Amino acid sequence: MPPKITNSVTWQQAELLMQPAFIRVVDNIRKQLDESAWKGTYQDVLVWAADTSDETKAIVTQLLQEMEGATPEQSDLIRQSLANLPTPHPGYHLCLQRQDRQVTVDLWELCYKVCFIDYSTGDEAVKIDTDLIDETGDVDWLRLEAKTKELVGQVFASLPE
Repeated sequence: MPPKITNSVTWQQAELLMQPAFIRVVDNIRKQLDESAWKGTYQDVLVWAADTSDETKAIVTQLLQEMEGATPEQSDLIRQSLANLPTPHPGYHLCLQRQDRQVTVDLWELCYKVCFIDYSTGDEAVKIDTDLIDETGDVDWLRLEAKTKELVGQVFASLPE
C-alpha cells in the first residue's frame, strides 16, 4: 500500500526523492541481473487493499475496462459507480525466475524503503530519510545510490539458492 504521508513537507520531500529512487532501483536491479543466474521481467499490476474481495476486484476491473471505450455519458455513469468502490493503485513488479523458482518484488515498496526511514506496510505515518537530501534541498545522489545499492543487494542476497 502507498505510504501514509501526513504533512506537506513530507509530501514535497517524497516527490523530490521518488523518481530518482525508482531510477536508481531499476538500474541497480539491472546490474544485479547482469551478474545473477536469475532472469527478470517487469509487470504492471493493480494493487488492492488487503480486505478487497475477489468479487469487488472483478467488478472494478470490468468497469475500468468498460471506461476505455465508453462515450462521455457512459463514462460519467461508470465514474459514479466506481466512486462507491475501492480503487486499486498502480503497482510495478519485478518477476524473477531461475529454473523452477519464481520470486516477485514490488518495486514501489522497494522505493519506499529507499525514501523513508524504517518503512513498513502498516498504517503508521512515514518519515523521509532526510540524509538523502543535501543542504541545498536537492537529492544527495551519492547517498541515494549507496542506500539503493544496499537494499537491492539485500533483495538478491535473500533469493533462494
